[in-house]
Amino acid sequence: MSTFVEDAWQSLRSFTDARIAQGRSGASLPTAPMLAFQLAHARARDAVHLPLDVQGLRTALGDLEVVEVASAAASRDIYLRRPDLGRRLDDSSRARLETRTAPELPYDVVFVLADGLSALATQQHAAAVSLLARAALAGKGWHIGPLVIAKQARVALGDEIGELLGARQVAMLIGERPGLSAADSLGIYLTWTPRVGRKDAERNCISNIRPAGGLSYEQAAHKLLWLMGEARARRLTGVALKDESDAETELETRPVSEALPERGEG
Repeated sequence: MSTFVEDAWQSLRSFTDARIAQGRSGASLPTAPMLAFQLAHARARDAVHLPLDVQGLRTALGDLEVVEVASAAASRDIYLRRPDLGRRLDDSSRARLETRTAPELPYDVVFVLADGLSALATQQHAAAVSLLARAALAGKGWHIGPLVIAKQARVALGDEIGELLGARQVAMLIGERPGLSAADSLGIYLTWTPRVGRKDAERNCISNIRPAGGLSYEQAAHKLLWLMGEARARRLTGVALKDESDAETELETRPVSEALPERGEG
């Protein structure tokens, strides 16, 4: 009968979610860590395949104008096998944006809420972060475009959306690839003068947004607002724009509970 042997580095587990110092039972992992690994793997797989609840997300956004679009990936299976199709709009979505009445002044920013590889992350976190950021920007006189909900989306889909809407910046809030320590991590990708063909080096990324182990909604909104302000001042994003938001006093943002609209029953 194997005996559990505790790992000498066990105390380090309090500093990381990484699977270190699990101990051993004979030559194998103990039962509890093995079951925890299998559960985390199942949650990650479920997050990848979970469909985005668009109506639930619209409800969380209150009475704000929302435009729904989809990528050229017609199904989740195609989306996973053909990343290129997730980077372009389907024909009906493109036509919907092209036929919109152009605003009198260009939008300073358009927020896109996209499922990405974890619709769970978008469902749980995207509305709260976007509402915090929008509330702060509206108070500073920014001209904000409609909220866009995108299905079967990759990061670059925001470039085409922003270009068609004539936005100076696009902020893409998208579910990140699930890992074995987090299946609900949200990322934000900010691009100045979005257009088809933009490279990843021309974007800024805020990653690991999830209150239970990552950035809080307020921290994420603070970083995003700082980057957006600097992007407008310098007229660029990407490797030339370094995130120095932590060097400044954090912006005062309302609690998430106050920024979110009231929800009706049902």
